[in-house]
Amino acid sequence: MSDTTFYSPNLPQLVSGASERTPQGSVGSISAIIGRIEEAIESETASIRSDPKFDIHASNAKKSRYLYELNRAVKGISMSDFAEKHRDAIVRLREKLVANEAVIRAHLAAVAEVAGLIQTAIERAETDGTYSTSAFQRI
Repeated sequence: MSDTTFYSPNLPQLVSGASERTPQGSVGSISAIIGRIEEAIESETASIRSDPKFDIHASNAKKSRYLYELNRAVKGISMSDFAEKHRDAIVRLREKLVANEAVIRAHLAAVAEVAGLIQTAIERAETDGTYSTSAFQRI
């Protein structure tokens, strides 16, 4: 699938799932979409913790597709109806998002720390003392 296909107005046909087979805004399709979002978040959280080669860009693309599906499914539904019918799923999803955010923050902090260590090592390797301030001090 090309980049232009991803942003196509035909995206719902390209994304498999219950939303294709059920009327827009139905409880079943919304529940299925929320379930897929939960699974994607759980998978991402576990993978960030355990797989150093995890493809976060692909995971973000998947989450974006699911959010697009959810936005399409809730069109025309009042937010109070949506919140009432899906309260438990929303609470579960929020808890999973909090855990996911903590893992992502820890991962980013670790990446920043490693980058800082590498930068310090490069700077030390580049300075052999030839042009240090101590070379210009009087003896």
